[in-house]
Amino acid sequence: MNIEQHISDVVLRTVSGLYGEVAPAQIQIQKTRKEFAGDYTLVTFPLLKLSRKSPEATATEIGERIVAENKEFGAFNVIKGFLNLSLDAAFWRERFAEIAASESYGVAAPTGRNIMIEYSSPNTNKPLHLGHIRNNLLGYSVAQILKANGHNVIKANLVNDRGIHICKSMVAWLLYGNGATPESTGKKGDHLVGDYYVEFDKHYKAEIKELVAGGMEEEEAKKRAPIMLQAQEMLRKWEAKDEEVRALWEKMNGWVYDGFDVTYKALGVDFDKVYYESQTYLLGKSIVQEGLDKGIFFRKEDGSVWIDLAEDGLDQKLLLRGDGTSVYMTQDLGTALKRFEENSLDDMIYVVGNEQNYHFQVLKLILKKLGYEWSDNIYHLSYGMVELPEGKMKSREGTVVDADDLVADMISTARDMSAELGKLDGCSEQEATEICSMVGLGALKYFILKVDPKKTMLFDPRESIDFNGNTGPFIQYTHARICSVLRKADEQGIDYGGEAVVAEYLPEEVELVKALCDYPSVVAAAGEAFAPSMIAAYTYDLCKAFNGYYHDHSILREECQTTKRMRLQLAAQVARVISRSMALLGIKVPERM
Repeated sequence: MNIEQHISDVVLRTVSGLYGEVAPAQIQIQKTRKEFAGDYTLVTFPLLKLSRKSPEATATEIGERIVAENKEFGAFNVIKGFLNLSLDAAFWRERFAEIAASESYGVAAPTGRNIMIEYSSPNTNKPLHLGHIRNNLLGYSVAQILKANGHNVIKANLVNDRGIHICKSMVAWLLYGNGATPESTGKKGDHLVGDYYVEFDKHYKAEIKELVAGGMEEEEAKKRAPIMLQAQEMLRKWEAKDEEVRALWEKMNGWVYDGFDVTYKALGVDFDKVYYESQTYLLGKSIVQEGLDKGIFFRKEDGSVWIDLAEDGLDQKLLLRGDGTSVYMTQDLGTALKRFEENSLDDMIYVVGNEQNYHFQVLKLILKKLGYEWSDNIYHLSYGMVELPEGKMKSREGTVVDADDLVADMISTARDMSAELGKLDGCSEQEATEICSMVGLGALKYFILKVDPKKTMLFDPRESIDFNGNTGPFIQYTHARICSVLRKADEQGIDYGGEAVVAEYLPEEVELVKALCDYPSVVAAAGEAFAPSMIAAYTYDLCKAFNGYYHDHSILREECQTTKRMRLQLAAQVARVISRSMALLGIKVPERM
């Protein structure tokens, strides 16, 4: 049952009976604020023209009629123009029975909408780092949430496998690599290639310094540095399909893909489709030509192609360089067209950092000017950067937090802290390894996803692995605690399966049922806002409520068998919702800790 809709229907029927026909839009229902008694609140101010009475008198009259005619409403109170309605325990028992009987609780019916969500989008000149981790975890979680909302979701990765940044690593490897391979060095391929990206930057800076010392202006030196000219020449050869350059490009990219796959598996993220910039930039070039033919774009004297967006409050945007090589916008135009046509998309979501806000504003505007109406269905899920206590990261200087290292450190820290707290007592080595992997990754994922995506966040690895407070391990431990209670019940031969037990509820038990009832609406709201942080906040509150209840009330030592069975059923449903909500964040929950 949709509780808010049920209450709206009851109120609409009651108000119409009292004052005549009323528009549904005039019925404003919201959850009662925590400081007041009640479950749901009716705002009476829109109804005063009909009632011709004061707000308090209107609320009282409606409340008296609702309680008299609808048995599920146990009481009401009036605070100024707000009518607070309380539903009785029997109503919540019925709702719990519905939850327990539903195998797909919290999963919406199919909508038929096709939604593609692009995340990760790595460059093949360096390994994944902490910033990529936020991107991957956010994209994967939003995809899971959208699936739970009934949409057909396509998880996509666009690999930036060409361009000047790729050529920088290639040039540096040719100059300084001495034929090094992942096999000969014992390094993951993405790490090896990343080393040469850093190497390029080191030599580039040295050459600039030398040219400046020789009397050249710094800006000119940046353009004239020999190693940069080599990288630019290599890019031109790549676009001209030079066989040697293409062979080296394929070899080094292959090393990187093998490395990426290991990292993706460790993070627990995957993709339904992988696109490559090298396969879409030519389509982008054809779109640029289309824009030129239509007079939407213009060519400058150096041969470069631009669009003037001054009338839209923006500036001029480069679409093609003077030497004919592509820029990011070129391939993004081609990729967008390819995706919408191939997949019959209703919506396209790009998970990209907030430094690209302007880029996506321009992308949508250009597509709109080219006549692609689906441009209105492009959404940029912008997120803030991840910073560390030590400060910001710079990949070209080699001062990034490597994703592989961070995952390994999180699992190692989880093992140390779990052992220190006795969480691994009685576990086999295999169980301990699995639990520490769950806890370490759960801590990382939860700490990142509990933050609103738009906010820049400070990541503190040790703070994230805490078995108390708003952390992944606290939620995982709550789930394991419930599983332990249920295992003991099984060992004692207590049958708590089957239909929901009818028993008297304590106020705390009613509150737990209310929290369980909120789950579908939270999933829906998180889907609307693309906000895993809503799921995280909900799950934390549910765990806090259960732990408080468990602390004050015995389950297995309860003398009344009916009450004991009811409490076991309630605990089992709490565990199920914890597991499902954490799965939406890409987090596994252990059954033992």
